[in-house]
Amino acid sequence: MTIAEVGNIIEFQDGLKGRVEKINENSVIVDLTIMDNFESLEIPEKTVVNHKRYTIISNEG
Repeated sequence: MTIAEVGNIIEFQDGLKGRVEKINENSVIVDLTIMDNFESLEIPEKTVVNHKRYTIISNEG
C-alpha cells in the first residue's frame, strides 16, 4: 500500500478528489475544494480518508 504525501491529489468514494493536507497514522485529511463542482455538491471542505480507501492520482506534493 502506497501512502499519499502532503500535496498529492487522491481519488476516493465514487470519484471524489482532494488534495492531501495532513497525514495521520491510518488516514489522511483531504481538502475537497479543488474539485470544479465542489460548490454544487454541498459537502464539507475537508474530510478524513483511510489509507486503504484512496488512490493517488497526482504526485504534485
